[in-house]
Amino acid sequence: MNDLLNARRLLDEGGYTCVICRGDEVHTATARGVKPLVNWLDNGLDVADGCAADKVVGKATAFLYCLLGVRAVYAHIMSKGAAEVLRNAGITAEYGRLVPGIINRTGTGPCPFEAAVTEISAPELAMAAIRRKMKEMNIV
Repeated sequence: MNDLLNARRLLDEGGYTCVICRGDEVHTATARGVKPLVNWLDNGLDVADGCAADKVVGKATAFLYCLLGVRAVYAHIMSKGAAEVLRNAGITAEYGRLVPGIINRTGTGPCPFEAAVTEISAPELAMAAIRRKMKEMNIV
């Protein structure tokens, strides 16, 4: 799992919010939330069998990593729902801290994206819910 170790190192040392490594190929982002992953999916980024490291992975983000086809995800903070989604998809899930759910940025309730996919179990349906929530929140 050199790719996972490399992604974790870059996440910690590079000031990124998420990193995907596959061999010599490295993709990094500094934007927060689901936006970088949605952009990578929209741009057709091929990172199948790569490994990801992320600061925070909730259930919505886990579904996006499933769609990206990575084989392992590490997060400093991961929700129980995210770990379950990843493991059910055959993706290795590692974390610094496992939490019941991801809280929104103001600390007043659940992450809106985590809430949007609470009852969803399929990545494609999750993607549609994530897009609706992004539109509702005017995230482009």
